[in-house]
Amino acid sequence: MKQLFDDVSFKCSKLVTKNYSTSFSMAVYMLSPSIRDAIYSIYGFVRFADEIVDSFHGFDKESLITEFEDEYYKSIERGISLNPILNSFQQTVKQYNISDDLIQAFLRSMKLDLIKSDYNSKAEYDEYIYGSADVVGLMCLKVFVAGDNERYDQLKEEAMRLGSAFQKVNFLRDLKDDNLVLNRNYFPGVDLNSFDEKAKTAIINEIEEDFKVAYEGIVKLPIEAKFGVYTAFVYYKKLLKKLENTPCDEIGNARIRVSNYTKAGLLAQSFVTYKLKLV
Repeated sequence: MKQLFDDVSFKCSKLVTKNYSTSFSMAVYMLSPSIRDAIYSIYGFVRFADEIVDSFHGFDKESLITEFEDEYYKSIERGISLNPILNSFQQTVKQYNISDDLIQAFLRSMKLDLIKSDYNSKAEYDEYIYGSADVVGLMCLKVFVAGDNERYDQLKEEAMRLGSAFQKVNFLRDLKDDNLVLNRNYFPGVDLNSFDEKAKTAIINEIEEDFKVAYEGIVKLPIEAKFGVYTAFVYYKKLLKKLENTPCDEIGNARIRVSNYTKAGLLAQSFVTYKLKLV
């Protein structure tokens, strides 16, 4: 029965989420059960594409990302893929009417990572973040509003700003690997070899503004999504605060993390805030 294969496919996407990101997996678990599988499938798709360009050293990354894209479009045409990650994602795309321009923008940014190492202007920086993060927020928003196009349009800007904030926090946290391992610098006008407090403060202020706008959208989300998205918001705000309190040279030499103990505390805090209807 194909239903059994579909069930296995969504379980594979969930497994990918749990193994690659405990924090995001925790946030997804706080969503309504009715939408969890769809969000797992989106994460699985974007994670596999990201892994191709970031981690598969020694392999032909360009061929791999091209084949991944081709197989996705075959799955859309056929309604099935033997790649369980693509099989679950194509079902979510169809069920929630995720537009192809979002997927193309995402894949475009992934391909840029194969050929581009420096982002020298704000326009280049914004374009990359739109494709690598903002559209992922929009894909998730499609699931959250369940076909309510008016609500989607109302929350679109806030969803994009939340995606931007998450991505910029990741950039700041991953300065060491991006600079030394992948030879990338996403921040225009910032010399990572002389990264200082002034540069860090400017980046943090930009992220804080994104979070401020994003929060205005979180409080308007459907009940099925609000707690899970708020949980992710609280976690990333904590990570940003930790980065703010970390000296610049340490950010450039180690990957800053939030402990599992702290994550548990943040989850409890988020739950209380949510139940008291403070968000």
